[in-house]
Parts: sequence; C-alpha cells; structure tokens
Amino acid sequence: MKTDPMSGADDASPEVLALAKVVARLRAEVAELEGLAATTAVLERAKGVLMARDGLTADAAYEALAAAAALRGRTLMEECWIVLGGIRSRPHPAQAAPATPLTGGGEPPPGGGPVFGPGRPAAARGEAPWHGLLAGLAASLAGARSPQDTAGILRAALRVPLGVEGVMIYRLDEAGRLGLIGHAGIDAVLAAQWQDVPPMSGVAAVEVIASGEPRWLQDPERDAEDYRLIGPPQRWPTRAWLPVPGEERVSGAIGFLRTVPDPFDAAHRALLIQAVRLCGGSLRVLERHADGPADEEVAAVQKIFDVLSGAAILLSPLRSPTGEVEDYRIEAAAPESVDVAGRRGKELVGRRVLETYPTIAGTTLWHGYLDALETGSAYEGEPFSYREVVAGIPETSLYSVRATRLSGRLVVSWIRHDAGVREASRLAAVQRLGNLGWADWNLTTDTVNWSEQVYAIFDRPPEQGPMTLEELPRHLVPDDLPALAEAVRRLLGEGAPIDQPFRITTDDGVRHLRIVAEAETDAFGAPVEVHGFFQDLSQQRDAELALRESERAVLVQRGVLKAERAIAARLQHALLPVPEQSIELVGLRVDIAYMPSDTGVNVGGDWYSAIELPDGSALFVVGDVAGHGLDAVGTMAQLRFTAKGMIITGSALPDAMARLNTLLLHTAAGVSSAATATMIMARYWPAERRLAWVRAGHPPPVLVRGGEARFLPQPEGILLGACADSVYAQETLELEPGDHLLLYTDGLIEVPGESMDRGLVRLAEAAAEAMGGGTEEPLARLLAELRPAGRDDVCVLDIRVPPC
Repeated sequence: MKTDPMSGADDASPEVLALAKVVARLRAEVAELEGLAATTAVLERAKGVLMARDGLTADAAYEALAAAAALRGRTLMEECWIVLGGIRSRPHPAQAAPATPLTGGGEPPPGGGPVFGPGRPAAARGEAPWHGLLAGLAASLAGARSPQDTAGILRAALRVPLGVEGVMIYRLDEAGRLGLIGHAGIDAVLAAQWQDVPPMSGVAAVEVIASGEPRWLQDPERDAEDYRLIGPPQRWPTRAWLPVPGEERVSGAIGFLRTVPDPFDAAHRALLIQAVRLCGGSLRVLERHADGPADEEVAAVQKIFDVLSGAAILLSPLRSPTGEVEDYRIEAAAPESVDVAGRRGKELVGRRVLETYPTIAGTTLWHGYLDALETGSAYEGEPFSYREVVAGIPETSLYSVRATRLSGRLVVSWIRHDAGVREASRLAAVQRLGNLGWADWNLTTDTVNWSEQVYAIFDRPPEQGPMTLEELPRHLVPDDLPALAEAVRRLLGEGAPIDQPFRITTDDGVRHLRIVAEAETDAFGAPVEVHGFFQDLSQQRDAELALRESERAVLVQRGVLKAERAIAARLQHALLPVPEQSIELVGLRVDIAYMPSDTGVNVGGDWYSAIELPDGSALFVVGDVAGHGLDAVGTMAQLRFTAKGMIITGSALPDAMARLNTLLLHTAAGVSSAATATMIMARYWPAERRLAWVRAGHPPPVLVRGGEARFLPQPEGILLGACADSVYAQETLELEPGDHLLLYTDGLIEVPGESMDRGLVRLAEAAAEAMGGGTEEPLARLLAELRPAGRDDVCVLDIRVPPC
C-alpha cells in the first residue's frame, strides 16, 4: 500500500507533519492559481463576444456576464462557455444529448463518421477542438439538479472523445469519511461497496482532497500496489481523480474511469481539469450542505463578537483524513482583535493559524488548543512570547490566551501585554531622535512631570527632579527672559498656546531651546494644567549660522570673481585688440578671431601676435597660457611682449623659445603653482615666400593647398615652463599663392571625452571644405562648423598668400 505522502520521516513530530501539510497545500493552491490564470483567456473572449454583439464596453461586458451567471445560478466560467458556444437555452439533464465527436475544426469529417471513436480517444490538440464540447458541457451542467445529474452529464460529454465510461463524485465530511454522492457508468453493487469510505491511506480520492492535486493512474499493475482500486484493474486501465474546487477549500473529488489503456496526454488533462471546474455551479450545493448549519452558527457568533469589547476569534479545526487536527481556520473575529502584524477584525477571518502564525506549531498554546477541543475544559495558559517577521522586521509580543470549546470549535480570547511598552518605546525613540521631551505642570498641586529627554536637554541630573516654572528663569540667558515671561503670562493668564524660543546656560555652554505648550482650564476658564514639550535646537542653530556664514562667503567670493573678471577682460582687451577686418601684412592677408570661454571666468590666456619686423619680414605667434583670470592674462602679457622684443633684437626662433621657457621657470620660482604655456612662433620672408617656425607643445599648423588640408611636421619642443633643459628645433616651409596657413589654440579641436586625434581629423576636414571653396569669409565658416558654445577659449590666425 502507498504510504501517506505527507508523512515524511517516520520519526517526524505531529507539529512538523502539520507544517509540511500546510506547505504542500500552499503549493497546490499555487498550482491551482496557475491553472486559473489559463481561464482568463476564456473570460476575455466571452467579453469580446458581448462587446461586438451588444456594443458594450469591457467593464459593461464583464458586469453582464456576472449578472447573468448570478441570475441563472451559474458560475462565471459556465456563463462564459455558454456565450462562446452560442447556446441560448439550458436543456434539462434528462434531455441532454451526448457530445458529438469533434474534428480538428469542430465539424464532422467529410465522410460523416467520427474522427475519434469510443476506443480511440482524442489526440493532443490545441484549445479550439474542445471549444464546442466545453460550451455544451457548461450549458448542461448549469441545469444539473443533483450530483447524480452532474455525474451523468460528465459521462455523456466525455465518453466519446476521451473514452470515459465511469464517473464517481465524492465529498469529504468533517470526520474525514468519503461519501459517494453521484456516479454514472458504475453498477449498483460496486457503488454500494464504495458508498462510504472510512479514513484510510491508499485511496486516490482521499489524497486528491488532502493535497488539492490530481492523480493520474495509468499503469494498472503499479497502481494496484499503491492504491485501493475501485473494481478490477483491467476493467478501467486508466483513471483520473481531480479535486473539486470549493469556495474556500477542496471538499470533494471526481473520478473518471476509462476503458482506454492509452495514458492521459496534455490535452486530455487540460480538458478534464476544465470540465471539473465547470462543475462548480452544480456542486456548490455540496459546500452549502456541508457548511450550511455551521454558517448559521458562525453568523450567530459573529453577531456577538461585533458588540464585544476586547480580542476574540472563533476557530474551526481542520482535520486530516484520519481525523487528526492539522490546522485551524478563523471563522469570526471581534473588531478589537489585532495580531502582531497589525491585522484587525474581519481581516483575520478566513486565515489559517499555521499559515499565518507558523511558529505556534508544537508550542504549549497549540497543545492547549487540542486539549480544550478534545476535553471541553477551558485552556488558560501562562503569558507567552510570540515572534514574527513583518516586512523583514522581527516583531515580538507577549500574550495571555484563553480557549473554550463551542460546538466543536474554539472561542479564543487574548490580552496583549506589550502594547503599552511598545508605544512607550516608540515615544522614547521619537523624543531621542527629535531631541525633544514632554513636560506636564499641574497648577493645582504644583507638581511637574518630565520625560527623560527633558533632563538631557537641560543637562540636569534626574535625581534632582524636574524644575518648576519659577525655577526656569534662573537658567535663562538674561536677554531672553522678558520674551519668555510674556509668553508664560499669556499661557497662564489667557490660556493662549505658546511657541517660544529661548536660550539657557549649561556647563557645556549656551543651548538654544524651544517651548511649545498649551493650558487646560476648569469650568471657570482658569488654567489648571499645562502640557507641552521642550526641544533642543542648538544643532539646528549651529547649522543655520554655518549656512549663513557660507552664504556670506559665497557672496564675497562671487563679488571678487566678478571684479577679477571685469579687470581681466579690460586688461586683455587693452593688451590684445582683435581687428574687425582682415589686415595686410608683408603681402599676406591675415584674418584673426578670438572667442573667450562661455562658462566660468571667461578671460583666459589664449593670445596672438602678428607684426612686421624692421627687416621687412613678419612675425606670427599663437600661444595658450594654462588657466584663466588675472594670472593667465599677466603671464600672457609677459610672453607676448618678450617674444616680440627678442625677435626684433635679432634672436633666432629656437633661441627666443628657449629664453621664454627660462622666463617662465624663473617666474615660477618660489610660487606654489608654476605657470606653463604652449606656443608657436613663425617668421615669414616675403621675397622667398619662406616660413620658418618653432613650437613648444602646441598643436601643429594646418596648411590648406589646392583644396586639401594637411598638418605640418612637428619639430621637437615641449611646453614652456615644464623643464629647464628643453630643446626647440626649427622647421621651414615655402608657401605658394592661394595657400592658407592656420595657427590656432587647442580650444578649436578639444571636445570633452574625445581624443585629440579625432579633433585634428575634424579640423582638417572642415578647413579643406571652408578654405578650399573660395568663400569670402572662410575663417568665420570654419569657426561656425567646429566650435559649439561652452568650449574653451579659442584664438585662430588665418594667414593667406594671395593668388598671383
């Protein structure tokens, strides 16, 4: 014989077994919910039919289905199948015709014969082939008047497509016994033998009701070893037992006995599950029959609970097939019944004890319930601690519980001892976190009560007790005494609430406090009690002062930056005027552009120089000093004028660059942050159209010739101010008529997050397009294409050799 699947290990305690059964039942409910999710499509299609046929909205279609089901005593799913099947009437079960064998599309095959005969059950198919069968079955079941009618309808509908020859319907009573309440295709002798089944293992119907999961018996020899089979195994080689869903629990099972030896495939199982669900309407009477008298008792108890003060619930025992109490269900609850998770009154009804409070299993309370239920003697236990994790936070409460038997149930009442302690703990936490505490003054008895936090606020030892209103002025800062005295006068004289800041002196210094209070008056309007709280605002006051000082410093700094920016801009404009038009220089046309940064202190160290030298040559310089503001402008001025002076006095370009490097290194001596700069110097002799140039860490010049742009080879030379022994090499180039030579600073090519090489490629492409197309203002066009707003300073020289 098959052992109880819920038994687990042989030495497991009854409490462990009870919890294991709870887990198994919850798993079965999850599986049931997953199955119910599949019926959602049926409901949606039925709603769609009404929406298309009657022009209803989705909500109105659902209401129409629900109303029709309630009016005709059907379940909602029965009504949906009837609508989908287009059936207008419900035939009496005695007139219900057997189901017509189905083809793949729901119509008879061309030859008129069935695709599936009695000995050949339907193969696995999609949902559509069962559509008409389920719709007809729903209509027939809706008219069933008894479980016996239900069994006949099921056999008639499923005999041809599935080979179902016998149907048996069982219900489970409170004692755990099975009663056969409907059957079809079963002879009278066999039905009498299996009419009343006592609680025992190895009965498939019992396991189905206990677990809520179907049993598919498809191997007669092995099934005979595990189960007590009804009738000879060879008579019905395959059998299926499915739970009947009730309103709250599984209370019955339906068995389908087949003469077909083939196993149940996925389509067969889905069809039988749907068929059993459609039996809900006709078999609801079983639930009412089993629970009807109990419902009246529960209703009577609930009426008493509704006017009862205190916590009380009514528990119904839930028994195993062998009659043992596995769990309890809460049937009724008084409004003041509150559990550790905060569930109250009717929120508790319907919950199971072990599911909701699993740690009760095996405790003294659990055994006390069992003793009260079996002996009828009241159980009154000692206060016990119950711990539960609520929203990830452990909650512990102390209870005293009393349980009394009432007609096979338990009336349980309890007192929660820790509610006041918990509230006090929460109040103390609020006072500590808010650094505030309450105070009460009884003016009649001249007594004062303080909370613990007030002692901390006044830096007063608790053993000294609270101070009276008369003592308070001795601790105040003298300047605050008049305002607080006026506030207390209004409170005691007029009964007006007060909210007054003041300061006190303590051993740790001055503290900023706040008092909020109101007075209670007697029948004549005279104050008799004062209630309020003190709050220490010292930290907030310190934060306000720090914030105010920070704001003041920000305003000062903002003014300094504004003044510095104005001075630097004026100085830069004086030192570095930018011509509005092109200039002619030793036969060259030079266009100059300078644009400051759009953000921050927008005066930088980018600069240029374009002058004619005494020997008829020309000097072109573009430089970029690191940083912004007055320091950058000052360094720029040093480099600009020094470079001019050295070249005018005859210094070669490499020598001049080396001396400028020495100048920056000497200037930075003794300064915390050394100045650095990049630079290009070029000298042009018009007779030979020869250009010589040197660089110090600067981006290479761009030569645009014949519509193509290329970068000049970079001679050796690192940025100025970086190294004392830097070497600077010189390169030469012969310019041709129509050439454009671009000298620029890095603001033209740098983009945050992008490599310098990418910026150089973009510059070459834009320069070739702008300066090789013969436009009148190529430099302006180049800048428009390359420089979006918000980038660094930009200085550009476009040196053009006029065409011959």
